[in-house]
Amino acid sequence: MVALLADESQSGLSSARRVLRLEAAGIEALARSLDDAFTRALDLLAEATGRVIVSGMGKSGHVARKVAATLASTGTPASFVHPAEASHGDLGMVTTHDAVIAFSNSGETPELADLVNYAKRYQIPLIGITGRAGSTLANAADAALVLPNSQEACPMGLAPTTSTTVMLALGDAIAVAMLERKGFSADDFHALHPGGKLGRKLLRVGAIMHSGEAVPVATPETPMSEALIIMSSKSFGCVGIVSDAGRLLGIVTDGDLRRHMSDHFPSLTAGEVMTANPKTIRPDALASEALGFMTSRAITNLFVVEDGRPVGIVHVHDCLRAGVD
Repeated sequence: MVALLADESQSGLSSARRVLRLEAAGIEALARSLDDAFTRALDLLAEATGRVIVSGMGKSGHVARKVAATLASTGTPASFVHPAEASHGDLGMVTTHDAVIAFSNSGETPELADLVNYAKRYQIPLIGITGRAGSTLANAADAALVLPNSQEACPMGLAPTTSTTVMLALGDAIAVAMLERKGFSADDFHALHPGGKLGRKLLRVGAIMHSGEAVPVATPETPMSEALIIMSSKSFGCVGIVSDAGRLLGIVTDGDLRRHMSDHFPSLTAGEVMTANPKTIRPDALASEALGFMTSRAITNLFVVEDGRPVGIVHVHDCLRAGVD
């Protein structure tokens, strides 16, 4: 009985590895097969002033939904339109400013016919992604991306497996190539992904820093008796020392107070007690960078500086409250 279970377990691993190798081989074949048609497809997408309409039926439809979502989240506005629903009114969602990407492994999916005919009638750019070069979809497309002939991972060669994996990879390749063409930046990405762990990872210091009257600052001539009041009232446990021109010269922290504590301490000025050239950070730096900086140096505050002038202050707790890790 134990031996039988072991054999079944081994058989499962063998099947899984075979599937992954076949699908990996399909993607490798796809990478080798890309040609000028791929560039033509990107040109058509870049020229469209509307959205990218992505469609497909069955398993190809599931791939199309994911590709539409990936395009939209990387700076190329896109929507999925179900081909059967398109025939019953949803063609009204497609405009002459759009471009269409249609997925069909066979290239003969009947449900796509109305969408394809609509695109041709109104001269809407059509990109066909199919496994057959001479198919109806490939012949109708302005740019036909033909998938390489790869073995399905299903042992009967029937269930869409390798073919849908290759389709999905090609969709990702299109989305990333468009992202790079547009110069889509991390800031753009954050604007479209404000929530969740990804949004927190891309959060900037400027979004969580304290600014304006909340920033504790004093001049070098400020008596320490007054500097202590500023430190206490602002609740950061420090005060930035700025020049007449507003440039950050130094910082007074609890540590500086301990080092200078003596009978004549009340007569000292902030400039005499401060630590010069304090560590600072830029407002456009990632909040995760600020947290790492403070953690590695065992400090709790960073002045946020632009052109040498403090524009804010960030506390380690600000990062933690924002969910930055």
